[in-house]
Amino acid sequence: MEIHRLEHRSQEEQREERQRSLHMSSATKRRTFRTSTEIERTFGQLGLWADWMEIFIIPREAKLRSEASALEVEKRGEKRVGFGNDWEKIEIDILNVCHLLRERVDQKALWRRTEEKIREAKEFRELCSSRGPYFWIPLRSHTVWENESVLLTCTVYASPPPQVTWYKNDMRIDPRLFPAGKYRMKNQFGLYTLEIRRCTVEDSATYTVMVKNAYGQASSFAKVLVRKYLGKEAGFDSEIFKRLLLGPDVEFESVLQPVFAREKEPFILACTFKQDVPDGQRSIQWFRDGMLLQESKRRQLQYLDRQASVKVFCAYKEDEGLYTIQVPSPFGSKEQSAYVFVRDAPAEKAGAPGSPLNVQCHDVNRDCLILTWAPPSDTRGSPIIGYTIERCQGDSGVWETCHEAPGGTCRCPIRGLVEGQSYRFRVRAVNRAGTSLPSKATELVTMQDPREAERKTVIPFDLGRNIAVSKADSEDSVIIPSPPTNVRASETRQAYVLLSWDEPSPRGKEDLTYLLEKSVVGSDAWEAVSSETPVKSPRFALLDLEKGKAYRFRVRAANQYGLSDPSKPSEPITLGDPPATLPPPGSVLSFRAHKTSVSLKWTCDGDSELLATIYTLESGTLTVTYSSYRFAVPGLKTGKEYMFCVRSVSEAGVGESSAESAPVTVKQAIATPSAPYGFALLACGKNDMVIGWKPPKRRGGGKILGYFLDQHDESEPKWQSVNQQPVPTRVYKITDLQEGHFYEFRARAVNWAGVGELSEPSDLFECKEWTMAQPGPPYDVRASEVRASSLMLYWEAPLYQGAGLITGYRVSVQEEGSETWKPLVSDLVSATHLRVSDLEPGKCYRFQVQAVNSAGIGQPSLPSDSVLMEDKPDAREIKVGVDEEGSVFMAFEAPEAPDSSEFEWAKDYAGPPDPQRITVKDDVCRSKLILKEPSKEDLGIYSVTVTDADEDISASHTLTEEELDKLKKLSHEIKNPVIKLISGWNIDILDHGEVRLWLEVEKLSPAAELHLIFNDKELISSPTHKINFDREKGLVELIIQNFSDEDMGTYTAQLQDGKAKNQITLALVDDSFDKLLRASAAKRRDWKRKQGMPSLTSSGLSLIPQVTNTKKESRFQWFFQKKENPKGQYDAQTGDGLLVISECQVWRQEDLMKTTCRKLTVFSPSALLATPLKIQGTEEGIRIFSKVKFFDVDYMKTSWYHKEKRLESGDRLKSGSTLDEIWLHILDPKDSDKGKYTLEISTGKDIRKLTADLSGQGEQNLSVCLFIDRAKVVKGLPDVATIMEDKTLCLTCIISGDPSPEITWLKNDQPVAFHDRYRMEVKGTVVTITIERVCSEDSGRYGIFVKNKYGSETGLVTVSVFKHGEEPKELRKHK
Repeated sequence: MEIHRLEHRSQEEQREERQRSLHMSSATKRRTFRTSTEIERTFGQLGLWADWMEIFIIPREAKLRSEASALEVEKRGEKRVGFGNDWEKIEIDILNVCHLLRERVDQKALWRRTEEKIREAKEFRELCSSRGPYFWIPLRSHTVWENESVLLTCTVYASPPPQVTWYKNDMRIDPRLFPAGKYRMKNQFGLYTLEIRRCTVEDSATYTVMVKNAYGQASSFAKVLVRKYLGKEAGFDSEIFKRLLLGPDVEFESVLQPVFAREKEPFILACTFKQDVPDGQRSIQWFRDGMLLQESKRRQLQYLDRQASVKVFCAYKEDEGLYTIQVPSPFGSKEQSAYVFVRDAPAEKAGAPGSPLNVQCHDVNRDCLILTWAPPSDTRGSPIIGYTIERCQGDSGVWETCHEAPGGTCRCPIRGLVEGQSYRFRVRAVNRAGTSLPSKATELVTMQDPREAERKTVIPFDLGRNIAVSKADSEDSVIIPSPPTNVRASETRQAYVLLSWDEPSPRGKEDLTYLLEKSVVGSDAWEAVSSETPVKSPRFALLDLEKGKAYRFRVRAANQYGLSDPSKPSEPITLGDPPATLPPPGSVLSFRAHKTSVSLKWTCDGDSELLATIYTLESGTLTVTYSSYRFAVPGLKTGKEYMFCVRSVSEAGVGESSAESAPVTVKQAIATPSAPYGFALLACGKNDMVIGWKPPKRRGGGKILGYFLDQHDESEPKWQSVNQQPVPTRVYKITDLQEGHFYEFRARAVNWAGVGELSEPSDLFECKEWTMAQPGPPYDVRASEVRASSLMLYWEAPLYQGAGLITGYRVSVQEEGSETWKPLVSDLVSATHLRVSDLEPGKCYRFQVQAVNSAGIGQPSLPSDSVLMEDKPDAREIKVGVDEEGSVFMAFEAPEAPDSSEFEWAKDYAGPPDPQRITVKDDVCRSKLILKEPSKEDLGIYSVTVTDADEDISASHTLTEEELDKLKKLSHEIKNPVIKLISGWNIDILDHGEVRLWLEVEKLSPAAELHLIFNDKELISSPTHKINFDREKGLVELIIQNFSDEDMGTYTAQLQDGKAKNQITLALVDDSFDKLLRASAAKRRDWKRKQGMPSLTSSGLSLIPQVTNTKKESRFQWFFQKKENPKGQYDAQTGDGLLVISECQVWRQEDLMKTTCRKLTVFSPSALLATPLKIQGTEEGIRIFSKVKFFDVDYMKTSWYHKEKRLESGDRLKSGSTLDEIWLHILDPKDSDKGKYTLEISTGKDIRKLTADLSGQGEQNLSVCLFIDRAKVVKGLPDVATIMEDKTLCLTCIISGDPSPEITWLKNDQPVAFHDRYRMEVKGTVVTITIERVCSEDSGRYGIFVKNKYGSETGLVTVSVFKHGEEPKELRKHK
């Protein structure tokens, strides 16, 4: 049973084998017979295999594979099971023959392909062999229109690649010397191009390219012709042609203005167009420093409602630069430019530097890269000492510090990165004050092997498909890698060394890591270099080397199979020296560019980024980053003077400043004017015409010297010149014309820069004599003094008056967008000017004038230019005032006026003012009209206009009688100034009986003079009449030592300070003199009496008299109670006597001795005899005192203290002493005066301290009562009260005090009498004084004086009364 089962299984296997053989046989037959398409595809595949074999397969391997294929076919044949008949043998023979044929065809195709590749490789080797340059395709000439771009190209074969230099008219082209993006040079695999953008006529030249290598040089040149549109002279009407072909022109309505932004804040740069731009969102392009801008997360480019804008949501310093908008138009691209300044953001800590700039990643590898940046533009006065580098993995937003770089370098290697991961980096600067804000982050950088692409070869074949073949596929199997080669230092810096080497060859398919070893030169020991992560890139930054040592390095390669042998050691390597800052740029030149900008140019050695620091005499400094040698500084004030300097910036930091440029005034640079326009026929005869036109809108910053006219007869082909010399006016009579012919005209303006643009041809005018009765057209209709709702309209009378005199003018107005002319005023205007008011702000108007005579209304004038009604922010007005010399003047300042401008003054719009009554002084950008003798004849409207300005600069002022009166009054005060008197003559009697006369005036200058006159005779300072003159305090003082009858009379102080004068007189006569004389004598006697009193000391009583006017026979005796005392002494030579009483228990007044001596000197008594301090209330405040037996100022020293702080006499604190008392007087006590007071008495050895407490504790409640209950003015009175005449003045204040104080109102220190218009009302503590119908006599200094038994106080207020329509003096002071 088992045997049958095995036979059955064998038969089944044979049956399945036979079916499989039949299936393979039929499939072979189907593949044997092919179509032409399959044959072509087969040959293509054969060619592909041939390419692959030629490059990577060794002939021996090809033979082995061929043999293996044949053996495989034979084995397949052996496995087949035939039918057991002859057909099976025939099939096998056919298959063998097909196989042989296919093999022969494949070998022939491969051979042909190999020969073709060998031939191409041979030709390529010949081309790539060392040879001099050769122009395969040279340059060719171009002709382009103005404002278009041109591209010069050529193809060069050379080996090695040559150096390329471009020339313009044999002058080398340096792109840094031209505006950003003007020239672009590229090299793409031997294709060299030069792009010239926005061509101008100056770009017409011969351009040459010079190529040079070690085996020779070659050159090619081409001419570029830039054509400018010249109207019909170009052969056809180009303007009409282009408009019909390309559509309407594009015009800007607004000008790009400089933007001053700040870091971390948004900014917008926008401009508007006069009409909609077709497909504006795609056709408008924005550039920054010549680089095309694209939308991003931080930047938005938008066009909406005729406005194009670029918006940056978060500004960085890198966003700073010259922004240009470019719009295509039928006449070439139109563009505008403006500079965007980005100031540093405020630091988180005061004094911290600005953020670093231009952070970029270089040399990106599998696990490392090089980070570079530029130093901050503003270090805030402290040098940079280091940088902190932060990184963020992907878009996580998490920043972490990864490295710190020392100061003085802006380049740092970053290690330890992960292959395949993306990173962003940013940098912070550090100085002694703190750390800056982070810089702008870099773009995402992915870590990858940059040599991966070099290891693959891409082979193209049919149908645009490619096959990438790795070099590792053709290499032998490598188990342990070979050693790396060429170990070297690719970069040497002060803080690190970047070590590089070449990969092992062959490399193998496995990933490699590297191990580094170092050795100090002179030592044979090798030490492994530590690394936190495996080194996967063939470069490594060494950060821990010692300064001054030389090292050698070697590298080992490792893979999963093992470690290679070490490489050959490198050459000795040391750390580099610190980089040095670049020298300052030189030859800083400044030129005028525009009315708000200045053009700078400088020279610099070496390539560096430049930081321009701009200095101005008024607005401080401004810092910008710019990488060229030329820069236009925008945003300056017109008419102001500026100076500039430049600093170079390199990796080492900011260098020294260059020398300052010469001062330059910001004004429009001189340029040729634009074209005139608005031609009109003003009069016409049989053979002549009078033509008028309007001046150029852009005059080029200079005076128009004249015009050149051309005429063209419609029947003739050519234009003819009318005048050979410039016509100074804008009206010209052209003669020798043919009657009945039609003529058109055009003109050019001339200024100091040259001949300007040619105008468009005028309308055709027929030369036919005018005979109509109505007048001709007025001309030169213009507007000035344009404000938001008013303007002044001027025009010139018509040259042709018609049949009668002109009786008036009809003025019409037209709004923008309307075609209807409406009368501006209902009546005729008699003059050639009109004040137009009540216009709508923000709208545009045009004006037209027609002359009227007895025959009717004449021809209309040409419409004026469109006028926009708005208040210009920088509009100037006429300033009226009085100068330092007291002259009434009107001044007008126009800093934007060109240098050649003139100021034309007019009165009542009828012409210049009378030169007999005025004087005009013109300065740079300023004109001043001075009234010689102001009177009512000078009243009227004064207007001024600046000539030769591109925009209207004019103003007017109406001088009224009231204003003139004020100016005349002020002029008189200035011409006759008076020294302000603060206090008149005051009289004081001093302690010794001297008389002090003094007065106080305002502060005087050091040059002030004083003449003191007494009875018509000038006093000179002497010992008996001492004169003190303190100019700083304005104090004049006269001290008379022995006041007597001879001092009776009149004292006059004559003061002079420059032009200011004053004279103050004091009369000491009659009763006033007698009273002063008696008071002075009494004071002198009292002082002498006090000087003769003896004093008691601790040792006794010493009497030392001094006797004078004695004779030889005079006797000196001491007596006590009429008894002679023999102990007395006397020195006859000095006149001094001495009597010492050793024991003195009781000293009474009656015990003093009397003697005929002139002086007694007494010694101080003991400080122990002083009584405790007592407190006493006075009308002025609080008095603290101590009683003593006797007080001697020469030997007793006293000091007062408050809360342990020594007190000095002042306005509120008075201290002093009498014979028996030492006192301290506190005037106007305040809460701050409370506390402990101490009196310290010193007599040499003895010191005693007496205290009193004013805090109100215990028995000192009197002090509190004095503080609370003394009379005070609490609040209510202002410092100054200003009121108009005929009004009612109310002054209210609040007082306090217990008992209720007495109230007295004072005016100029005199009591106020309450009657008629003066009333006083007291309601509790509120006191009010009312003055009805105030007048100028009520002006003065008012005060309220309150007084009770505890003290008194005065509150003061100054009242100023002004007339109706007069401006208060207080307001004038604040203007």
